[in-house]
Order: sequence, then structure tokens, then C-alpha cells
Amino acid sequence: MALELKQSLKISQRLIMTPQLQQAIKFLQLSRLELCQTINHEMEANPLLEEVPVDDETEQRSPGEERERESVKEEPLPEVRIKETAREDVDWEAYISEYNTAWASPSREDIEDKPSFENLISSKTNLCSHLMWQLEVSDLDELQKEIGRYIIGNIDPDGYLEASIDNIIQATNRSREEILNVLDLIHEFDPVGVGARDTRECLSIQLRFQGLGGSIAEKIVTDHMKQLEKKRYNQIAKSLGVSLEEVLDAISTIASLEPKPGRFYNDEETIYVIPDVYVYRVGDEFIVVLNEDGLPKLRINAFYKEMLSRKDDLSKPAREYIRDKLNSASWLIKSIHQRQKTIYKVTESVLTFQKDFFRFGPVHLRPMVLRDVAEDIQMHESTVSRVMNNKYMYTAYGIFELRYFLNSGIQSVDGVDKVASLSVKESLKQIIRSEDKSRPYSDQKIADILKRSNIDIARRTVAKYREMLGILPSNQRKRPYS
Repeated sequence: MALELKQSLKISQRLIMTPQLQQAIKFLQLSRLELCQTINHEMEANPLLEEVPVDDETEQRSPGEERERESVKEEPLPEVRIKETAREDVDWEAYISEYNTAWASPSREDIEDKPSFENLISSKTNLCSHLMWQLEVSDLDELQKEIGRYIIGNIDPDGYLEASIDNIIQATNRSREEILNVLDLIHEFDPVGVGARDTRECLSIQLRFQGLGGSIAEKIVTDHMKQLEKKRYNQIAKSLGVSLEEVLDAISTIASLEPKPGRFYNDEETIYVIPDVYVYRVGDEFIVVLNEDGLPKLRINAFYKEMLSRKDDLSKPAREYIRDKLNSASWLIKSIHQRQKTIYKVTESVLTFQKDFFRFGPVHLRPMVLRDVAEDIQMHESTVSRVMNNKYMYTAYGIFELRYFLNSGIQSVDGVDKVASLSVKESLKQIIRSEDKSRPYSDQKIADILKRSNIDIARRTVAKYREMLGILPSNQRKRPYS
């Protein structure tokens, strides 16, 4: 069989994403904070981009407002005259002296001696620095302080000692007795109970600090934590040989203690969610408003546009550079507008599918998937998924991520409609919130109550949803002696 070379023509189609299209898709999935950072970075890299000033009234004002402003200027306002009368009983010399003293200009030396504004801002104290400060002002010698620094360095943010005593002995080359003495002193630092090795020790330290060492409360914490967790108060009273009332009083004292003493000194800053879109109810209608506060409003710099229009004043490399930056800036502005427009369309679609939620609350949430929104606004599911990622909506019932409205459906009892899983969880929370705490509902009882509300789920499904919501089982929710 002879081998030969041939040339053949083959035609095929494939999708090639241009850099501009990649940028537009990237902007869709950015959160609000990431979008602001990206815009600021582009403004630094592209000289043709500039932010529209907030007080730029010439561009923001409409012709009607301009004519109204001119008509107001043509009508002079009448002069207001106020008759001033001086009181004769005023000590003007004392007044002038006090006035000059209070408003005297500060000297250069006074200004230089004042601390900077940054030094006036107080930073939040964390647990480690708070304990280190107490260690340094204590009466311990330098050797004990060295051991104390190592112990404090191994205390977690909740206030518990992570390192074992053997590890501390090996790291510091000190005896067990020396380390335990320093650790006992640290236990009495503020907050009391810090440096404990487990919950029992932490609660016991706090009880002894309150003068309750050897009390019923300390015995419960030391020997009967399992029964306390399961609320077997009668067994505790029988084991200790005391009355049930004494056990309940001791449990009330234990409940007032702090199981995580370092919680107050947590230095993590709270991150507040800024919604991307607002949904307001006006009468029977709902209004969608995009949140554009804080987003820079961009425009093309007029100076460079004018330079590009003058053909003879620019060299070829400069003209190509300005034209390239102009195209990049124009596409950036279009991408931002397209992003806002797409978010608006997705929000309107969610509003169409979930009108009962916006009218009556989370209990009336309906099943909805990405395909429903994609078919409604005639976009691909991947595009809708990018838009709903890290975007938040303000409603009358709180701020929710757009993905919150995507949930699976559970078959109803009559088999006609489906109920959203999130709606079932909300109904479950309401049932448990309204139950009698002395006789809480079992999982099977909750399933029966939901079935009467046209929600058909099994007992194990109720247990799964309850655990997902962080709700205890009925035997641990019970308060027999409340």
C-alpha cells in the first residue's frame, strides 16, 4: 500500500471569547466591593477614564431645571431687615475679653505638640494583648513572666489553652509545679476562667472566683455534666442527695457563667452587607431600585477625545495608544451598564416568581431553579448563575442573597403543588417557636402538623432540617421546671 500526501479543506465553527467578552462576563460575577476595586484599578491604569463629580450640576441638570433656575435668578428676593437693639446691662468688657480668649488662634508650638489624628483613634483590644498587659503589671518575677508569655501565646480566641502542660514543660524547660502556679494566676486574670483546658475547668474557675467552691453548682459542673446536658435534674438531685429546688438554683447559677471567656475580646471586625438592589412595596405594586451609591460614575476624558480628533498634532504611536485606551474605556463603561441591567432583569424575574414571598414573608417561598429565571429573561443558565453569585437584595423581610430564592421543591399532600424547602424550614421554626417548652413536639409530631398544612415530609426529613437549623431535639428543648 503506497503512502501519499494529500491536502483537504475542512470547515468548522467554534466559539472564541474576545478579551472584551471575557471582561463583561467577569464583571457579572463580581461582588459590589470587588467591582469598586476593579473600577478604581482601571481608572489608575487608563488615563482616558475619569469619575463624574457628584457636584457636577451642569451635566446632571435637565433643560427644564435650567430654565427654572434662570427664572428664579430673575426675581430678586426682598431684603430682610432686622432691627438690632443693644441691652444696656451687658458687661461688654468682660464679654470681649472672654470672646478673645476662647477664639484665640493656636500658636505653632501648640499645633506641633498635639498628637496626630491617627493617634487619637483607639484600636480594639484583643485577648492576647489584654492578657499580656495584665501579665506585665503583675507582681510576678521575670522567670514567671517568661512562662506566662508562652502560656498566653497558646490561648485560643475563646480563652482556652491549646498546648498541653507537657508541651509547655518541654518548651520552657521549667518544672510542672512552676508552670501550674503561673497558670493558676492567669486563670484569675480578666476575663476570669481564661487559660482553662476544658469547659469543666473554665466553669469551675468562675465558680471558685465567686466564692462558690465546693458548692452544689461546682459538684454538678465537675461530676454531672452529662446529666446536665440531657436535663436529668432528678438524677442529679438523687446523686447529690439534695432537693430538686437546690439543683435548680445551682443550674441557674451555672447558666449565668461564660463558657467562652475570650468572646468579649474578639477583634474580628463585623462585615456589613450592602445590598445590590432594593425591592420596595408601594401599595399593591413592587418597585426595583438598583443601588448605585458608592459606585464611581465613569466618563471619557474630553481632553483626550479632542486630541484624537486633531489629526496633525499626534504621532502614530500616540494616536494608537489613545485609540486603544479609548476602546478599553468605552467597553468598560458598557460592561458596567450591562451588568447593572442584567441584575435588574434577574431581580424582576425573581419578583415575578416569588411575589408571595414579598407579600407575606419567607413561609410563602416557592420552588425556583436557575432554568426558570433563564427562560424568563432569555439568557443562559450560566449567565444567570454568575449574576446571582454574591449579589444581595433588600426586602421588607431582610437582606437576602439572590441565591436564597433558588431552592428545591417538596411534594404537597394533595400532589398538586410543590412547596419550597426553605419555606418548610421556616414553617418548622415557627412551629418550634410556638410550642409548649414543658412539652416540646417530637419530630413525628412536627411532621404531622406540617402534613395538616399540606406539606408531606417524613420524620427523618424533619430531623435533618432541624439539625441544619441548629435546633436541639425535643428531649433537650424540654424545660420541665421553668
